[in-house]
Amino acid sequence: MSVTLLAGTATATASVAVAAEGPASAPAAALAPTAPVENLIVGYKPSATEASSNTAAADDATAKGKKAGKKAKFDRRLGTGAALVNLGGTVAPAEAADVMAQFRADPDVAYVEPDTRAYATAVAPNDTEYAKQWDLFESTAGMNVPAAWDKTTGSGVTVAVIDTGYVAHSDLAANTVAGYDFISSAAYARDGGGRDANPADEGDWNATDGECGVGSKAGNSSWHGTHVAGTIAAATNNSKGVAGIAYGAKIQHVRVLGKCGGSTSDIVDAITWASGGSVAGVPANATPAKVINMSLGGPGACGTSYQNAINAAVARGTTVVVAAGNSNADAAGYSPASCNNVINVAASNRAGDRSYYSNYGAIIDVAAPGGETRRATDTPGTVTTPENAILSTLNAGTTTPGAEIYKPYQGTSMAAPHVAGLAALLKSANSALTPAQIESAIKNNARPLAGTCTGGCGTGLADAAATVAAVTSTPSTPALENTTDFTIGDNTTVESPITVTGKTGNAPATLKVGVNIVHTYIGDLKVDLVAPDGSVYTLHNRSGGSTDNINQVYTVNASSEVAGGTWKLRVNDNAGGDTGKIDSWNLTF
Repeated sequence: MSVTLLAGTATATASVAVAAEGPASAPAAALAPTAPVENLIVGYKPSATEASSNTAAADDATAKGKKAGKKAKFDRRLGTGAALVNLGGTVAPAEAADVMAQFRADPDVAYVEPDTRAYATAVAPNDTEYAKQWDLFESTAGMNVPAAWDKTTGSGVTVAVIDTGYVAHSDLAANTVAGYDFISSAAYARDGGGRDANPADEGDWNATDGECGVGSKAGNSSWHGTHVAGTIAAATNNSKGVAGIAYGAKIQHVRVLGKCGGSTSDIVDAITWASGGSVAGVPANATPAKVINMSLGGPGACGTSYQNAINAAVARGTTVVVAAGNSNADAAGYSPASCNNVINVAASNRAGDRSYYSNYGAIIDVAAPGGETRRATDTPGTVTTPENAILSTLNAGTTTPGAEIYKPYQGTSMAAPHVAGLAALLKSANSALTPAQIESAIKNNARPLAGTCTGGCGTGLADAAATVAAVTSTPSTPALENTTDFTIGDNTTVESPITVTGKTGNAPATLKVGVNIVHTYIGDLKVDLVAPDGSVYTLHNRSGGSTDNINQVYTVNASSEVAGGTWKLRVNDNAGGDTGKIDSWNLTF
C-alpha cells in the first residue's frame, strides 16, 4: 500500500512581583493602589513597639482604620517582620488610599503599600512571525501553548518526524539530530540510491498527471516534513521566523515519502528504527525518539504490519501521533489513523469548528489546529484565507530545494504535530509518563471546541497548558493498579482483581482502564472489565489478528456502577497455539 502526506496547498519565564521593603522616602506614587485592595502591608521602624508586638500592631491598625472611616484589622506577621492589615473585604483604591494615608502620617511607620496580586507571565517569543501563529495562543481556537512554557519547553526529548525528510532551514538546524532515509527504491528516493543515513528531502514533485497512478495530478514539491517539523520544534526566541511548540526538543527526520508517496514496508521499518528497535542493514538509532509524528496515510483499515510496528514502538516507551486524514470521511477507513495505540488527531479551524476537510468519527482521540487556507465553499485549489492556516518552516523550490521560507499550510498533517509537540512537552515535564498516560492526559484535559464538529472530534481541542499542569501537579501513576502477572493459557479464562475502597457514589462516565497484556496473536483474546455487581464491559473482542500484545487505555461509561468494590479484568483465550499473561492493569477514576 502506498501512503501520502496529509496537508493542503523566549524562553518563557514566570515573573512574580516581589514588594521590597524600603525607607519611608520611597515615592508614594509608586505604591498608590490602582486596583481594588483587600490587604495592606505595613512596615514599622525597628524602634516602634508595633514592630515586635502583635498586640500593639493590632491596636494601631484598628485605630488608623477608624480614623479613615474603615475597618482595619491586624491579620498576621510576614516573614520580613511587616504587618499584614486586612481591610474587612475588598475596597476601592481611593478608600484604601485613605487608610494608607493614616499609616504614612505616623513617624513610626517605615512604609505602607497595597498587597497586590502577582501572576505567572509567559513572555511572548521574539520570533518575527510569532504574531501570525494564532494556533498557539488565540483564546478561541488556539492550543494555549505559551502558558505551558512556564513549566516545560520539551528539553531532553527527541521527536521523530516520519515524513518527506528535511530540507535545510536555519530555524530548524539547531534542533535537528541525525535521522535516516528509509526509502528503499532509488527511483522514488531521487537520490541515486536506496536507504542511507541522509534524510535530505529531494523533492516529491510530479511532472505529469497520472505519473503516480490513475487520477494523480502533476504538482510541485511540498517540503512537507520540514513544515511539520517547524510546528513541533522550530528554534524559538531567536528573533526570526516562527516558534515551535516544544522548542527545547530535538527533531529526528526519518524519510519515507518521496516521489509518489511511500510504502508500508518502508514506514514500518521507520517506526521500528525511530523508536529504538532494530532493522536489518540499518545502524542502531543513537537518539531514539520518545514521540513519533506521522502526518501521512491512505485508505483502508489498519493492517497487521502497521499495528505490530506501532505496538512495539509503544512498548519501547514511544508515543505515536497520527493524522486523521483529509477526506471529510470516517477516519476508521484510513490507515494508520485506524490503528490502535496511536493518538489520532483531527483538524480544527480558527473559528473552532472541525476543518471542512478533516476526517472524523468515534476513532478520533482529540482535535488540534489544522487551519484552512480556503473556506469550504471557495474554489478548490485557491488560497483565500492564508492567515487562517498554520504557518511554519518551508522551502521556495518548486521541484528541487531553493531558498528557505515560511508558508501557511492546512491539513490534519498540520494538526498532528501540534499534539506531537504537546506530547514532547509532557514527556519532558514528567519523564516517567508512559505513552498510555500521555494519551490519557491529552484527552482528559482537552477543552470543548468553540464551534462544531459533525461526526466526532474526540474529547475536544488539545490544551497544552491544562495538560502540562495536570501531569506536573498530580501523580502520573494510577493509584489503583494490579501488577501481579496472571498467566493466560490456551482456551482459558483468567481474572485480575482491583479492590476499590474509600470512593463513594458511582464510577465516572469516563472511567479509564489501562491494560497491558503480553500475548502473541491478540485476535485470540476477548478482554472485559467486570464491575463489582458483575456487569460486563467489553474492551477488546478478538480483533487485531496476529498482532502481539495489548497496551492501551480504554474509556468506559461506568456511571451506572457503584465505584466501591472489586473490579476485575477478565481475559478469555479462544484458541490454541498462543499464550501470554496479564502483565498489569489499572483504573483511573
